[in-house]
Amino acid sequence: MMKNISIIILAAGNGTRMKSPKSKVLHTLSGRSMIAHVVEKSLQISDDITVVLGYQFDEVSSEINREFNNINIVAQDTINFPGTAGAVMAAKPKFDKTLIICADMPLVATSELISLTQSNSDITIAAFESKDPFGYGRVVKNGDQVIKIVEQKDANEDEKAINLCNAGAYCFNTALLNSVLPQINNQNASNEYYLTDAIELALKAGKSVSSVLVNEQNFMGINDKLALSKAENIMQEQIKANLMKNGVIIRLPQTVFIDSRAKFEGECEIESGCVIKGDCLIKNSIIKSSSVIEYSTVIDSDIGPMAHLRPKSHIVSTHIGNFVELKNANLNSVKAGHLSYLGDCQIDSGTNVGCGTITCNYDGKNKHKTIIGKNVFIGSDTQLIAPLNIADDTLIAAGSSVTHDSQKGDLIIARAKQNNKSGFFYKFFGKKDEK
Repeated sequence: MMKNISIIILAAGNGTRMKSPKSKVLHTLSGRSMIAHVVEKSLQISDDITVVLGYQFDEVSSEINREFNNINIVAQDTINFPGTAGAVMAAKPKFDKTLIICADMPLVATSELISLTQSNSDITIAAFESKDPFGYGRVVKNGDQVIKIVEQKDANEDEKAINLCNAGAYCFNTALLNSVLPQINNQNASNEYYLTDAIELALKAGKSVSSVLVNEQNFMGINDKLALSKAENIMQEQIKANLMKNGVIIRLPQTVFIDSRAKFEGECEIESGCVIKGDCLIKNSIIKSSSVIEYSTVIDSDIGPMAHLRPKSHIVSTHIGNFVELKNANLNSVKAGHLSYLGDCQIDSGTNVGCGTITCNYDGKNKHKTIIGKNVFIGSDTQLIAPLNIADDTLIAAGSSVTHDSQKGDLIIARAKQNNKSGFFYKFFGKKDEK
């Protein structure tokens, strides 16, 4: 971590092009909000981070505080000082250099942000070379020195031909930043205070301004849901490439979604069509095709195909088969082969869960827990009506609706007595002519 760098993250905009009632920076990719991705990368550089908010201040600040500690959160005076410079005015950086980045660039690479801070110039601009620079602000240079940044709408024909574009990230000498901010005015078509005006003011004061080349893709700004989708595809490719390089087998990776918070250890395999969502831990396990794992732990187990582990499930040395759903379930050395729902339960080693078994955990008002001991054999189509405690070495007959606890070694039979009425088929339907 670099102790002499302050970071300001600009996150005050409305993001109207998202066409959503939700703040742009709260939209997620690979499981986390844009703002969370940017703050996470900033924390690798500095411990003095200020996020400047405006639109939906309470909602965005709650998201930041939910994930992080010790982040400075301030509000921009968008009425009197709109624009990027107005946002920076709200922050109070405490170190010699100040790095300014936008919250809608979740793909930004930490290494490139660091390269911005290592320049000896008074101001360093992140810039990229684009084959299609239309719409971007152009970085105009004289040799190694930046002369100005000109927006597309203000550029002349020569300037429009420049393919060096402003990436929207800057590193300032903090004393210089504090001196030029009060000089910036809003005498422009948008009546906003632009941070890019600081470049011209710094040059007039004889200060040095340079640029650092960065990857255009990494500094991709997300302004609508199409861009959000493109950015998520890029991030997913990065996540899965990193996992595969570190030993995870992923079948048809383009069909798999893996949350940025998920962790994998040991020998793991993910088959096609799977979704790994939230801060899961998968260790020495195989997740078979079209299964969904949410906020759960899977160790030394096989899951699926077409299984669903809902949040707070903890699965160890267990076989979960097709069409099995778990929620808040703790299973240790268990077999649940198919077509079952196991919610709010604890099941111990050696237990076999028959096809169609259901833990009836909800009474319409509250959730209740089912505890199942060791070496329990649960027959098919069993309903376990919680709260319930099934002791070790219990045998439950198929088709039972279990409402009472068992003692060790019990056989539970809880079903209506079968009654065969002779000849009733013919009485009901009549006899069919034999041919």
